[in-house]
Amino acid sequence: MKNLSMLFILLLAVPVVLSCSKKVTTDENTAAAADTTIYRVKTMTLEKQKISQNIDYTASLLPYEEIYYAPASPGRIEEINVEVGTHVRKGDIIARMEKTQLLQANEQYLNARSNFQRMDTLYKLNSISEQQYESAKTQYEVAKSNVDFLTRNTTLVSPINGIVTGKYFESGELYSGAPNTSAGKAAVVTLMQINPLKINVNLSEKYYPITRKGMKATITVDIFPNRVFQGEVFRVFPTISADTRTFQVEIVIGNNDEVLRPGMFARVALNLGEIDALILPAFAILKQEGTNDRYVFLSEDSTARKVKVDIGKRFDDKVEVVSGEIKAGDQVIIAGQEKLMDKSRITVVE
Repeated sequence: MKNLSMLFILLLAVPVVLSCSKKVTTDENTAAAADTTIYRVKTMTLEKQKISQNIDYTASLLPYEEIYYAPASPGRIEEINVEVGTHVRKGDIIARMEKTQLLQANEQYLNARSNFQRMDTLYKLNSISEQQYESAKTQYEVAKSNVDFLTRNTTLVSPINGIVTGKYFESGELYSGAPNTSAGKAAVVTLMQINPLKINVNLSEKYYPITRKGMKATITVDIFPNRVFQGEVFRVFPTISADTRTFQVEIVIGNNDEVLRPGMFARVALNLGEIDALILPAFAILKQEGTNDRYVFLSEDSTARKVKVDIGKRFDDKVEVVSGEIKAGDQVIIAGQEKLMDKSRITVVE
């Protein structure tokens, strides 16, 4: 009898357990299905619009070119004609080195030239062998090359238009060729080309197919808050970093008045051209309470469909929306959407 009582109790408990095991659904679909209200809404047709695709970066200004300038071989410096801050033009004489080696090389060159001219005459008269002729010619060419080399390294001329940013020796001192700069390079002076300047920025790999030389950029610096400087893409590096999935772009900035200087902090807005984008009034986009999720409602067969979207660029009271679930031609609810849930019944009014 006791066993029968226990069995009876268990049988009574089974429906209760089964009913408790069912999940109580309180999501928007169930609520909407139970809601027989027909909500009055207004809609607009979603259309693509042309917008400028700008991306913003911060970076430091860099010299267009920086040269640690020194002769190819050690020697005594006869004179240095520049100081830190001196502006130089391409071809201006920076310094002169001692000429002893050049004078000796020039004398050897003159002897070799004279000998070659004599051998050339004899060769044309078939008075010497071709081997003797080629030997004299080689000696002459080597001597000439040596004089050219020493000439370039005795009179140091500026290879760029720029400014002297470092001077490491004085006239009469001996240049040894040992590294003597913070960059670990040997130099008599450091030259920088500051007109133009450049900026290197790392762009996400997704922009690689559309980034081109000549694209425009605007640059601002904090110390000149009321000025905007113009630049353009000069070089797009051909490789993408496997670590960061970015590629480097070099932007050149005109600096005719030289108010910009290397090392300044700058903000760069790079214009990647126009793209087709989906634009909505900002008030059409709702935010999920307690999250950063954004969503809109679409009107489909007298029913509201909730669609999650991402926010892109803002244009005054309009916003670019990005989602794989919306497209041009969709009817987006722009009024009356605050009370809607997914699958709510709606009627569209003018």
